[in-house]
Amino acid sequence: MAIDLDSLSGLVTRPDDEARARLRARLARQAGASGAFGRLEDVAVWLAGVQGGTSVRPIAAPHVVVFAGDHGIAAKNVSALPEGHTARAVREAAAGGGAAGLLAGLSGAPVRVVDIAVDTDPELLPAAVTRHRVRRSSAGIDRGDAVSTAQAEEAFRAGMDVADAEIDGGADLLVVGDIGVGNTTVAAVLIAALTGMDAASAIGRGSGIDDAAWIRKCAAIRDALRRARPVLGEPLRLLAVSGGADFAAMSGFLLQAAIRRTPVLLDGVASAAAALVVQRISYRSPDWFLAAHLTPEPSHGKALDRMALEPLLDYKLRYGEATGALLALPIVRAAACLAAALPDAEDAKDTEDTEDTDGDHAAPTPVMSLTKDAPADAPGGNGHAGSED
Repeated sequence: MAIDLDSLSGLVTRPDDEARARLRARLARQAGASGAFGRLEDVAVWLAGVQGGTSVRPIAAPHVVVFAGDHGIAAKNVSALPEGHTARAVREAAAGGGAAGLLAGLSGAPVRVVDIAVDTDPELLPAAVTRHRVRRSSAGIDRGDAVSTAQAEEAFRAGMDVADAEIDGGADLLVVGDIGVGNTTVAAVLIAALTGMDAASAIGRGSGIDDAAWIRKCAAIRDALRRARPVLGEPLRLLAVSGGADFAAMSGFLLQAAIRRTPVLLDGVASAAAALVVQRISYRSPDWFLAAHLTPEPSHGKALDRMALEPLLDYKLRYGEATGALLALPIVRAAACLAAALPDAEDAKDTEDTEDTDGDHAAPTPVMSLTKDAPADAPGGNGHAGSED
């Protein structure tokens, strides 16, 4: 049965506007100048909306999901990364290593790697990683479709299933990343097609390519855009023609997270491209996403601007594997901690007045840890590991 995107779109609701308004009012009552906490206030207000309820809760169980897939467009020599890089990076990340494993370890976040279309024999990767594999590498997008429509739907459903598994496993924040040679080229095509950019303005240096590779990449994107533009009104067809299995899976993952009212921290240009496709499906979906950082890819900034998402960091990262999102995660947790534990200025004044009248002294408000001391009913992690161009 074909995926009914219209029905799925109708399941995406708005975050809790009343919760956001309550927190804004509470922050405005804090001692000191209004807006003294800067962007932390914006993040806290976003958290208030996506969490809902009467108060913001600490981030107790962030789960990292990295989607992996190769792309046939890499055969055009548009990447500085060698053949087989994706498979090696997947094995490393699945074993808890690499930059993703190190940074996730700092936050105590489990990392799940999902092989959707890695160009290697599945027997060479852990079974838990290849469970949702759709095919071996997506095809080149300059002369043909990346995957069939049926494969795009299969990958989209796989992404939805992964989101359900992580949320049902206790995740209260999802962090999404990617691994794949050629994926900045594919991301540039999707974003350029959806925002009206031309090839030359959409691409950057990706994995660190030289001028000759940049010219080849520009030509590949130009040719791919000619095939993408006629199917802009059909998101799943667009993912089949110009995306690939990994982008389809990320799109399904992001849409299901929005349906399940679970916040997502986006990483780089690939996850931004998938989020832009999801916005095409449901215009409300970006309300559930937070942009962790801005890569040097020109199309990344264009995609975030189209979704009205302001990145938290601008460290010029282009590594992929959710590294930028993991660097931003402590900021999100700090914002949640402030919103959850900072006493209301009016409540504090009432307490002081009572103390002056009664002569009693109440115990000080405890400071909440960023990683511990979560409420007893907060969801826990599922404790799994195994899980750019």
